[in-house]
Amino acid sequence: MSETWYFIDSGHASPAYNMALDEALLNWHSQGLIPPVIRFYGWEPATLSVGYFQKLSGKIDVDAVNEYGYGLVRRPTGGRAVLHDNELTYSVIVSETHQSMPPSVTEAYRVISEGILQGFRNLDVQADFSIPEGKLEQTGSAVCFEEPSWYELIVEGKKAAGSAQTRQKGVILQHGSIPIEVDETALFDMFIYPNERIKERARKAFSGKAVAINEVTGREVSLDEVKKAFYSGFEKGLGIQLEPFTLTEEQLAEVNQLAEERYANDEWTYYR
Repeated sequence: MSETWYFIDSGHASPAYNMALDEALLNWHSQGLIPPVIRFYGWEPATLSVGYFQKLSGKIDVDAVNEYGYGLVRRPTGGRAVLHDNELTYSVIVSETHQSMPPSVTEAYRVISEGILQGFRNLDVQADFSIPEGKLEQTGSAVCFEEPSWYELIVEGKKAAGSAQTRQKGVILQHGSIPIEVDETALFDMFIYPNERIKERARKAFSGKAVAINEVTGREVSLDEVKKAFYSGFEKGLGIQLEPFTLTEEQLAEVNQLAEERYANDEWTYYR
């Protein structure tokens, strides 16, 4: 019998709510109130999320974020900035001591990313794990999709999904972005460059490093099709069975409070 995990499709929600729900799920799992969880979600409005340790000053063009009408939120996980627009965002919440989770962060990435790998294969996309040679080149870029890290998913040598992980209260939270389409012009307008020439050079270089689902399939893939592919991908990749879960009124209130107090709070967003 495969183990049953909860599944939540929370649809499109505000940036603050999205991050608050991931944190709340981590808290509830650490308290033994819920089993491990796979969650799918989207962003309304489209949002630039920055890593927990990432500096905004001199790196992120906050005026451009506002001009585009995008949201801006700081994640509880590390890593670099991601523009969440036409994509499937996923999160995985599971105990560090779960029988299938290796103690090493890198190896835990590999286990969880097996679900993403199977999702791509369900879309007939030949994805593989990235295994960087030696140490990653430190480009100093603020853009997440510039470099694949260990066990992230690559297609034809280009990064096809970006993930970030944190471990708190004995629980792993890994969440990530699986782009269906990428607006490279908008993405690079979110970052501060010394001049337009350097920005354009960075954008062109990015095209050779990142890829989205529509590009590799050569067709327009719907969000529903992507969800179905990755739902069964996580079941197969992690050897689990998913059971739909709906938050109670009390849980919803807790998430909304956390969203308001932390993730919608400028002190949290701009503190670095």
